[in-house]
Amino acid sequence: MSKGPSLFSDIGKKPRDLLTRDYNADQRLSVSTYSSTGVALTSSAGKKGGFSTGDVAAVYKYKNTLIDAKVDTASTIATSITFFDVFPSTKAVASIKLPDYTSGKLEAQYFHDHATFTTAVSLNQTPVVDLSATLGNPTIAFGAEAGYETSTGNFTKYTAGIGVTQPDSSASVLLGDKGDSLKVSFVKNLDKLKRTNLAGEFSRRFSTNENTVTVGCSHIIDPLTQVKVKLNNHGQLATVLQHEVIPKSLLTISTEFDTKALDKTPKFGLALALKP
Repeated sequence: MSKGPSLFSDIGKKPRDLLTRDYNADQRLSVSTYSSTGVALTSSAGKKGGFSTGDVAAVYKYKNTLIDAKVDTASTIATSITFFDVFPSTKAVASIKLPDYTSGKLEAQYFHDHATFTTAVSLNQTPVVDLSATLGNPTIAFGAEAGYETSTGNFTKYTAGIGVTQPDSSASVLLGDKGDSLKVSFVKNLDKLKRTNLAGEFSRRFSTNENTVTVGCSHIIDPLTQVKVKLNNHGQLATVLQHEVIPKSLLTISTEFDTKALDKTPKFGLALALKP
């Protein structure tokens, strides 16, 4: 692919990952294996919201084609096929979630040295068309996305944003929800070894005059262990401890407290991912 700007969906990804990734209140065990034919199999089981869940996923790559399939306990089959470089600097993704035959979607991505474009079309009688584009370079990118519903002729969404990425920091501003929400976020490396990162996010909903400020930090204690913590102005405090128990296998423990209602039971999450 090109060395141009990233996709619009990647604007604000770095601070978003630090503030949301691995924070959960579920219990989950996943085991991955790899066959000699290049098929990666992952089997997962756990509890989410008091209900038992489980799924089996398979990923297979052959030349410029990637096939990803997942079956869960609700007998839902989610399948996607990704084609790389069918045309120069392009990627195409076809996906469907059975038994919902109306969930099919076809997406095309184009990467240029100064721009990226994506088009996604739902494969049903009243398709929804999603478009996004960014202009710029790997350091600074301006972008927008929109969703159009052909059955009503209305826009389901439109969002605009700007992202700035430096070797040791990243920042973004996104105006979304048809102009009803504003989100400003950043992440910053605090030391030369990049072991400690600080992130922050300010979001505002104009229709309700609601503001949310979230700050978070991640720190690599040693090559096998990382901790993360975040706190928002509503009193929600969450922590994550992640440890590599054996090579490539991670144990993740997460907690969430309401500091304004300490009598409430804290939420705990536990995930173990085993890989060969």
